[in-house]
Amino acid sequence: MSRLPTSFAKHLKPVRQPQMRPPAAKNGVEEALRRAKEHYDRGEVAQAEKLSVAILTRDPHNVPALMLAGALARRVQDFGLAVSFFKKVVALQPNSTEAHLVLATAYGEAGEHPDAIKHFRQVLARKPDLVAALGALGKSYTAAGEAELALPLFERATKLQPNHTALRYDHATALIALGRMDDAADVLRESIVRGYRVAASYRSLADTQKFSSEPVELGAIFAKLKESNLDRADRIALHHAAGKIFNDMGRHEEAVDQFQASKLAAGHGFDIEAYRRRIDTLIAAFTPQLLKSKTGFGNPTAVPVFIVGMPRSGTTLIEQICASHPAVHGAGELTKLGSVVRSAGYTHEPNGSIQKSPQALTAEETRSLAENYLGFVQRMAPSSARIIDKMPHNFQSIGMIALLFPNAKIIHCTRDPIDNCISCFFNTFNERHGYNTDLRTLGLYYREYARLMRHWYALLPGRIHECRYEAMIADQEAESRRLIDFLGLPWDEACLNFHETERSVTTPSRWQVRQPIYASSVKRWKRYENKIQPLIEALGDLAEV
Repeated sequence: MSRLPTSFAKHLKPVRQPQMRPPAAKNGVEEALRRAKEHYDRGEVAQAEKLSVAILTRDPHNVPALMLAGALARRVQDFGLAVSFFKKVVALQPNSTEAHLVLATAYGEAGEHPDAIKHFRQVLARKPDLVAALGALGKSYTAAGEAELALPLFERATKLQPNHTALRYDHATALIALGRMDDAADVLRESIVRGYRVAASYRSLADTQKFSSEPVELGAIFAKLKESNLDRADRIALHHAAGKIFNDMGRHEEAVDQFQASKLAAGHGFDIEAYRRRIDTLIAAFTPQLLKSKTGFGNPTAVPVFIVGMPRSGTTLIEQICASHPAVHGAGELTKLGSVVRSAGYTHEPNGSIQKSPQALTAEETRSLAENYLGFVQRMAPSSARIIDKMPHNFQSIGMIALLFPNAKIIHCTRDPIDNCISCFFNTFNERHGYNTDLRTLGLYYREYARLMRHWYALLPGRIHECRYEAMIADQEAESRRLIDFLGLPWDEACLNFHETERSVTTPSRWQVRQPIYASSVKRWKRYENKIQPLIEALGDLAEV
């Protein structure tokens, strides 16, 4: 993914009172800004960025240039950088509704939902009937695990603007997060009837129920797929919905065909060789010698708990069990750790190398980075003894976790590799998960994940607790007790009744965690064996056949 160059960073200094500019300089800035906006409108990011840098060098308080710089950062999905620019705009224009709105939007895109909520609420304090802000605040509440607060916002926004195309879909998403599947289905069907986000609504509708026979929606889905004007996102959603319905009905080969069609429609690519180099770099960078040289670094708190593993490995189930304990808060899949690490320059280049070696970390820097992350999560649950971050791909950041939080607990969720991979394949992930595009690449990616985890276990003996999905299914109480004991907490019976815990769940496992433990997903892959040979071959000796 492309990123804006580091030349932008020098324009993020504290705001001072701007000085008057001579008219000639002002005119030159305005002309450069006009040209920069033209480049932006044409999608010419590099040219727009060059002009933006020039404008901000001459006039670091130029609000339109800062807004454009933030928009450029959003376009290349560098949301942390976008936040930095929009924060400067808010500092210069604290009473601007637009400034708070774009800042809130960028915070949401960066995964920093508490800050997004704060600024959306400031927008609504000025304009209480602004439908865009009502809907966006509702989405932020849902993403932050507070979907119950989103419902009245969507209801109010829909009354104000009944024909808004996205509101009903987002309303249904909040209902699904709360486990109100029947209510969500009603809202989605209304959205389909009205012609609003039809493909996405069919996809979500398929996820609200289990199908034992062919529903009328299946024919409507295939009729929709025949339309010539569908965009890529619509085709992804419709094929996924058809695959889900076929799978529920036990028509497994047809299900695989539809999921494969969904992947082909997505068209995401993945460079497995570059990813291998990235894993090589991590293994080479994080050594016993490095950890020894950083003894005493970071923050000694035991509050953060990191649940890691492949997606669909049981991370949501394990979080739900832990979060049923009164001393534990489940914060969901947070992007904050990644943004904290990236903000300090510890990111990977496209060739797999690390932009800044962890060897360069100072004690002061590790404390600052740790405080940044800790302050963020503790705002969600100030009184909780443990706060869970269940971003699965933090398995790539276990080395940094060990440096920033030497006493933090790390739970590694594992599952039968073939079951794990087909469960990934049967879900739609965004383009950052390009490895999920085809079965062979998925198997090869899994091998690299497993190789890195073997390194972390060797590097951090006793620090990582493996929680095997099949073991949890076989003996829920024993495994749950081991889990809570690992967290250093007294046992609580509520952990056995995790499916009764009322909390918002936004991951694909939201249906499963509202039911008691069941074994039907164990060795599920055998139903599809004839269709998934490329996956089994790519997994090699990791395939538990």
